[in-house]
Amino acid sequence: MSLFRKFFGANNPPSEAEKDKEFSKYTPDANAPLDEQFIYNFKKNGGKFLYCENETEVKDHFENILEENDWFESEALCYEPEIFNMLEENKITYHKPKNPSFLLANCENLIADEGSILFSSKQIKQHKPNELPANIIVLAKTSQIIETKSDGLSGIKNKYVRDYPTNITTIKYFEKVEEEDFTQYGSSAKNLYLLLLEDL
Repeated sequence: MSLFRKFFGANNPPSEAEKDKEFSKYTPDANAPLDEQFIYNFKKNGGKFLYCENETEVKDHFENILEENDWFESEALCYEPEIFNMLEENKITYHKPKNPSFLLANCENLIADEGSILFSSKQIKQHKPNELPANIIVLAKTSQIIETKSDGLSGIKNKYVRDYPTNITTIKYFEKVEEEDFTQYGSSAKNLYLLLLEDL
């Protein structure tokens, strides 16, 4: 990949073969740490990943995303009171939005083996992925990275002893593919930013 393409992006999107060639140089082996596996698979799926060492960096990256997309003073979908302040600080309406620009949410887990994000009704209520805004900003911590989806389901079972969430789902595809493939049937691609906070 040329230096200019790295800095400014390509006018023509790279072909699947070019993407595979580029990623194959950095493919983690089966014994790689879970965080490396997750980041590799997440980026391969088209996700945008921003590493944060502390809460200040989380807020800075969040504001940069808002600026990049011109989302200041817009509407957002958000169901978690503990992160309402991030929206309020940037004059973003989240109470019964009519036309939300994005979803701001935490997640249950980050699934390393497929680079997906596990949500439940705690974050997205009863919405199906295709009912959510096309743009999503996810707040997560490195301690939430797990190996497989079944590990995530076990974790949810242990975490919520009484108030067990419903609508447990993953979002895996973060860019529209040119040719639909049967593995993506019924899924809707999302423009997804992940703000990953180091907590280990």
